[in-house]
Amino acid sequence: MNFIDLAKRRFSVRSYKDIPVEEEKLMQVLEAGRIAPSACNYQPVHFVVVSDEMQKERVCSTYSGSWLKEAPIIIVACGDYGLSWRRSFDGKDHCDIDVAIAVDHMTLAATELGLGTCWVCAFDAAKCGEIIHLPDRLEAVVLMPLGYPDVEPDINRHEKERRKLEDIVHWNRF
Repeated sequence: MNFIDLAKRRFSVRSYKDIPVEEEKLMQVLEAGRIAPSACNYQPVHFVVVSDEMQKERVCSTYSGSWLKEAPIIIVACGDYGLSWRRSFDGKDHCDIDVAIAVDHMTLAATELGLGTCWVCAFDAAKCGEIIHLPDRLEAVVLMPLGYPDVEPDINRHEKERRKLEDIVHWNRF
């Protein structure tokens, strides 16, 4: 499928089938994150794959929604803030941006493989880091559940849920 069709099929999945994700598909999703671009190619992104039920339960305790437990896998996308690029004139750290680019690549790869994901950022990152034993230099940025969706995407939702192109594009012409 073309890219726009793929992007329209991606949606935030909050209901998963009780079917394990094949290792080959998991590895393809992780590869999509690995090859994602990063500022100055510093590659400050790390992924922790959580599939053990007890550990998954503990990671899920850092988030208030109960649906997260349904996903067979949770990928914790982390950033290494000691490694990430910072803009020289104001010190802006691009670690979160690099993690976001990698996660976006992964969500699209998952969609292409018939899997579902969801960005989860409203979680206790410090507690999650303790649970998965992150070294001090890493911070959990996104919880990304991964599994087979138990719902179908509404590919027409973008027409009613997204702002119109003319409302968000501004031309700076001289």
